[in-house]
Amino acid sequence: MIDWNRIRDLRDEIGEEDFPEVMKLFLEEAEEVVERLSDTPEETGKLEQDLHFQKGSSMSFGFIDLSGLCQDGEHKSSTGQAETVDVWEVVKVYYETKTRFLQELSAHLTTSHSPGQLVLLAQPAKTR
Repeated sequence: MIDWNRIRDLRDEIGEEDFPEVMKLFLEEAEEVVERLSDTPEETGKLEQDLHFQKGSSMSFGFIDLSGLCQDGEHKSSTGQAETVDVWEVVKVYYETKTRFLQELSAHLTTSHSPGQLVLLAQPAKTR
C-alpha cells in the first residue's frame, strides 16, 4: 500500500521544485539496499542495519507495506532470528511498490511538471 497523503505532505514540506530530486534520491538509496539484500541475503550482520534504513525511508515516503515488512525483519534480526527474515519478500514488495508508485504518481500529485517529466525525474539514473 502507498500512503499518497503522506507523499503529498512530504512534497508540501520539501517544496514542489525540490520534490523530484528527493524522490530520485529515495529511490536510488532504496534500490541500493534492495540490491544488497538480493546479493547477500545470508549476511545477517548488515541485515538489521539495512532493514532499519529501509523501514524509515519507506515510512517517510509512504511505502507502508514495505516499511512494515522491514520493521518486522529488523525486529527479528535484532532478537537473534535473522535467519527467519524473508528477505525475498522484502525485495518483491519493494519492486511491486516502486512500480505502482511510478505508474500512479501523476494521478495522485499535481505539480508544475508534466506527468512524464515527474516520472522521469523520479527514476534513478540506473533505470533510465
